[in-house]
Amino acid sequence: MKLKELLHAIPVKQLEGPLEVTVEALSFDSRAVAQDSLFVAVRGVHVDGHNYIDKAIALGATVLVLEALPLHLKPEVTYVLVDDSSYVLGLLATNFYADPSKELKLVGVTGTNGKTTVATLLYNLFENLGYQVGLISTVENRVAGRVIPATHTTPDPIALNALLRQMVDEGCDYCFMEVSSHAIVQQRIAGLRFAGGIFTNLTHDHLDFHETFDNYIKAKKKFFDDLDRYAFALTNLDDRNGKIMLQNTVAHKKTYGLRTMADFKAKITESHFDGMLLQVDTHDLWVKLVGGFNAYNLLAVYGAAILLEQETMKVLIGLSEISGAEGRFETVRSKAGIVGIVDYAHTPDAVENVLETINALRKTGQQIITVLGCGGDRDKTKRPEMAAVACKMSDKFIITSDNPRTEDPMEIIKDMEAGVPAGARKHVLTIADRKEAIRTACQLAQPGDIILVAGKGHEKYQEIQGVRQHFDDREILEETFNEQ
Repeated sequence: MKLKELLHAIPVKQLEGPLEVTVEALSFDSRAVAQDSLFVAVRGVHVDGHNYIDKAIALGATVLVLEALPLHLKPEVTYVLVDDSSYVLGLLATNFYADPSKELKLVGVTGTNGKTTVATLLYNLFENLGYQVGLISTVENRVAGRVIPATHTTPDPIALNALLRQMVDEGCDYCFMEVSSHAIVQQRIAGLRFAGGIFTNLTHDHLDFHETFDNYIKAKKKFFDDLDRYAFALTNLDDRNGKIMLQNTVAHKKTYGLRTMADFKAKITESHFDGMLLQVDTHDLWVKLVGGFNAYNLLAVYGAAILLEQETMKVLIGLSEISGAEGRFETVRSKAGIVGIVDYAHTPDAVENVLETINALRKTGQQIITVLGCGGDRDKTKRPEMAAVACKMSDKFIITSDNPRTEDPMEIIKDMEAGVPAGARKHVLTIADRKEAIRTACQLAQPGDIILVAGKGHEKYQEIQGVRQHFDDREILEETFNEQ
């Protein structure tokens, strides 16, 4: 593609060099630069791409997009000066891949909890309705049924537009994607055209990145502020931040809720470990998911499907047939009747939601044993809160490791232990080895008891000192149950 075409609608401050140069590839990582590439110098959290301009040129970059021109310009290179290279990277990627998001209906899902489940349920529902569909999620990406491993909740702009182009080329009508707060702030979705946005909820998370809860709210809100008037904005009205998301958007505003008067309403009329009966608007609906949090997820999916002009009865039938996302309230049962539950809950609110659901379902005499850790190199302030919730709502609580990353696991555990009340310590064990913690929970459990293993969900690895090794909570539960 000629640079002149690539710069269409790009806010360029200054241009040094020819416009007729051909660009064969885009990159913002100097290590990935190839011959005749355009390199975008992005100022990241830890690395500034402007420090790698010479390396990019040496590897074959013929166009540089940057926020500051170097003192000495090379005649064989075209320099494009912009105010915000992160924002421009998204626009360039959109142009390079011929604006794929305008050729399908792209729906973004944002919020603290529920993004993966809502996006996955929408994917499964619309696939069952007969459409070719794309999915971009924390667990995996899918292009018309083909699985592509996910590395981030929301990919970088180049990978994202390349993925959307694949979807369009393979005939996808819709794409449902998670939109993380990091992606919004880092402009990874710049240039994309959304047919709709869904807000799930907002609770304590990612303050290591956003620093304040107010910044976190603003990041989520920006997604809705940027929607155009042809899109819909669907928000959870029961969440205290739900209305905030709609304040400045020009999109078509719609709401859902279990407790308040909303455009889409539901209530739980029966609940069991294998599913629940909902009343959605005026319709009864049996679903395979469990818990109030999943009632919200399903209601968001229902509302979005109706806003995407699907037939009500077909949507309800479709919802009754689909299962949830991997690692979200997944159940494993032992021969002795012990119920194991694997869930991705990694915020205080998510842990509370899962345990609230389990407590509502358990029968007299059934114990709840919770195994929980907190991730390293992430928001430290939520660690004692998560431990306090798990301690309060479980009969026994085992504090363990999650993904310690580069932190000392015992330091993370100390932060969690600070949330355990003095009177509850006799019900709490500390076992740093996560596998041993899960096996201990299984040994402590009696027939009929419930074990919750929370924090990692779908993840198939544990990261210790920057090294990832295979680790699967569900796999360890199943192995231990089979040995009993």
